[in-house]
Amino acid sequence: MSHTAHIPSHRKPRQRASKSALRAGVAGGVLSTIAVAGAAGPAQAEPVTQTIEMPTITSDFSTAVAASAQATQQVALDLETQADEDAAAEKAAKTAKKAHAEAVRKAEAKKKAEAAAKAKAEAEAEERAERASRTSERTTLSASVGSSDSGSSASAPAPSSSNVSGSAASIVAFAKAQVGDAYVPGGTGPNSWDCSGLVQAAYRTAGIDLPRVSQSQSTFGTQVSLDNLQPGDILYWGSAGSAYHVAIYVGGGEFVGAQNSNTGTVQRSLDYDRPTGAVRVL
Repeated sequence: MSHTAHIPSHRKPRQRASKSALRAGVAGGVLSTIAVAGAAGPAQAEPVTQTIEMPTITSDFSTAVAASAQATQQVALDLETQADEDAAAEKAAKTAKKAHAEAVRKAEAKKKAEAAAKAKAEAEAEERAERASRTSERTTLSASVGSSDSGSSASAPAPSSSNVSGSAASIVAFAKAQVGDAYVPGGTGPNSWDCSGLVQAAYRTAGIDLPRVSQSQSTFGTQVSLDNLQPGDILYWGSAGSAYHVAIYVGGGEFVGAQNSNTGTVQRSLDYDRPTGAVRVL
């Protein structure tokens, strides 16, 4: 075989440049298209519309709803009315109770006022009677003391036991004339006394000035036994010098004293309230 003879090759023939360029262009275009599509993002899904069937409101249903609402409103109105009636009834009951209590209070006050007025009228009547009695007694005793003093002066000008008895009688008469007067702490007359104020005023009628308080009066004079008392002696309760009460012995086992605010000035037996001691000033 000639060295220049053509031997077929087993390799594929080379493609022409133009065909290769065409393929490359097509491939590039496809890739570009894919790239642009990827950049644009996924495709938007179309909206899905779903139709829901609503129940049809009939006229009967509307009427029932309206009736129910009206019934509810009526119940509310009834409850409100009942509440108002209950409140009014409670208020009326309280008002009636208060009025009853006020009526009872006024009735009791009226009853007390009537009783007080009656007691006052009786006390005033009794006081007038006692004052009239005391005035009569005082006049009688004054006349008796005056006649006794006159007789003593005529028989013997010098002082005698008759003069002492006359002073005692004056003291006793004054003390008895104050029976029924009120007791007032610090009272010195003429119609209200405390114990020492009455004793001081009684002795002043005899021209004797006593100390004002019971403590001093219980040591003013000579201490005497309770078994040897004479009218006009000063009785005291408590210790001599610290006595808390005084009175005047009027004879017959009795004394006159301004006792307290409940009893006033009274005449009592020694056994009613036994004194501690006595002093004699006359």
